[in-house]
Amino acid sequence: MTQYLIGGAIGAVVFGIVGFALGVIFRKRKAEGILGSAEKQATQRLNEAIKEAEARKKEIIMEAKDEVFQMRNETEKDLRERRSEIQRQERRIQQKEESIDRKTENIEIKEEKIAKRQKEAEEMLQEAETIKKSQLDMLEKISGLTKEQAKEQLLRALDEELSHEKAGKIMDFEAKLRDECDEKAREVLSQAIQRCAADHSSECTISTVALPNDEMKGRIIGREGRNIRTLETITGVDLIIDDTPEAITVSSFDPVRREIARVTLEKLIADGRIHPAKIEEMYEKAKRDVESVIKSEGEKAMLDASVRGLHPELVKLLGKLHYRTSYGQNVLNHSMEVSYISGLIAGEIGADINLARRAGLLHDIGKALDHEMEGSHIQLGVDVAKKYKESEAVVHAIHAHHGDVEAKSVVAFIVQAADAVSAARPGARRENIENYIKRLEKLEEIANSFNGIDSSFAIQAGREIRIMVKPEVISDDQMVIVARDIVKKIEDELEYPGQVKVNLIRESRAIDFAK
Repeated sequence: MTQYLIGGAIGAVVFGIVGFALGVIFRKRKAEGILGSAEKQATQRLNEAIKEAEARKKEIIMEAKDEVFQMRNETEKDLRERRSEIQRQERRIQQKEESIDRKTENIEIKEEKIAKRQKEAEEMLQEAETIKKSQLDMLEKISGLTKEQAKEQLLRALDEELSHEKAGKIMDFEAKLRDECDEKAREVLSQAIQRCAADHSSECTISTVALPNDEMKGRIIGREGRNIRTLETITGVDLIIDDTPEAITVSSFDPVRREIARVTLEKLIADGRIHPAKIEEMYEKAKRDVESVIKSEGEKAMLDASVRGLHPELVKLLGKLHYRTSYGQNVLNHSMEVSYISGLIAGEIGADINLARRAGLLHDIGKALDHEMEGSHIQLGVDVAKKYKESEAVVHAIHAHHGDVEAKSVVAFIVQAADAVSAARPGARRENIENYIKRLEKLEEIANSFNGIDSSFAIQAGREIRIMVKPEVISDDQMVIVARDIVKKIEDELEYPGQVKVNLIRESRAIDFAK
C-alpha cells in the first residue's frame, strides 16, 4: 500500500514537471509568434512611410518646379513690358529731339528777322528824332518859347486843371460822406444821449472846511504851529489859512489825501479837542471812513453800470475816482456816463452791450493811479487792467480811447465816441483861464503857420476858428485842400474837448473909379 502511494506521488510529480515544461514551451512559441508579427507590422509600416515620403517628396519637387516656372514666366513678361516701355520712351525722346531741332531752326530764322526789323526800327527812330528835332526847332521859332518854357507852361496849366478837379472831387466826396455819416451818427448818438440822463457835475480841485468861528483857526494852528504842522505831516496836504473868515482851505495834488484831511479837520472841529495825539486818532478814523466810502462808491458804480466780476482792487480804484476830477468833471461820474452811453450805442448797432459797458467803466481807471505812479493814465490803465486779468478787448479799448493806438475793434470805437460825448457836452468840464487862453492862442498859431493865411480868429470858446486867406495866394480850388491840412495839423498838435470847426474865408474885391 505504501509502495502504491509512493509510486502515485512520484507519478504526480513527474506529470507536473512535464506539464510545466510543456506550458513553458507553449508560451515561448506564442511570444515568438507575437514578436514576429510585430516585427512584420513594423517593417510593413516603415515601408509604407518610406513610400509616402517618396511620394510627398516628388509632389513638393513638382510644386517647386511649377512655381519656378511660373515665376520665370512672370519675370520674362515683366522684362518684355519694360523693354517695350523703354522703346516707347526712346521713340518719344527721339521725337522731342526732332521737335526741338525744328524749333531751334525756326527761332534762328525769327532772330534773323527780328534783328533785321530792329535795324529798320532804329533807322526809322533816328529819322523820327531828326524830324522831331526839326519840328521842335520850328515850333520854338514860331511860338517864341523854348522847350523848357513850353513844358513849364503846360505843366502849370495841367496842375491848375488837376487842382480844380481834385478840389471838386474832394468836396463832392466829403459832402456825400459827411451827409451819410452825420445822419447815421446823429441818429445813434441822439438815441443814446436821450436815453442817458446824467447830471451835469463840475467840482473844485481844492476843499474848503467851514469853521464855527475865527478863534478855531488859532486852535488849529496851535502853540508855535505844532497842530498845523502835525496835520500837514500826517495827512500830506497843505493847509491854507488866509484872511477868509471862518474858513480854511485844504490843498493837495492827491484827491484822496485831500478828502482824508478834510474829514479829519471836520472831526477835530466837531470834537473841539485839538492836539497832536487827537489829530492822529481822528486821522485814522477819517482814513477808515474814506476807505469805506471808496469801497462803497466803487461797488455802487459797478452795480449801476451793470458790470459783474470786477477784481476787488479794480473796484477800489473805481471808488478812488470819486475824489478825482478832470477839467472840473468828476471822473467816476464821467466813467459811469461813458459806460451808459457805450452800452446804449452798442445796443443800437448790435455790438456786445456788456463788453461795451465794462470797457466804458474802466477806460479812465488809470487816473486813480497817476498821482502815485509815473506814466500817463492810459498806460497805467492798460497795465492795471492786464494785471487783474481783464480781456484783451477791454485792454485795447482803454489803450485806444484817446487815439494813442489805432482802434481795431467795434468796442474801442464805441468807447472813443462815448468818451467824446461825455466830455464835450455842455456843463461837463471847465478849464482854468490860463489853459483856456493858451489853447486858443495855439489854435490861432497853427492856422497862421500856413502860407497864404492873412489872419485867424478862435471863436465859440475854441470850438471854431475863422481864417481869412489871401486871395492872390490861395485860389478857390485850393481852399478845400488848405482846410484839410489845417484840420490835420490841429488833430496832431492840439488837445481839445469835442471838435473844432475850421472855417476858411476868401474875399476877392475889384475896385475902380468913375471920373
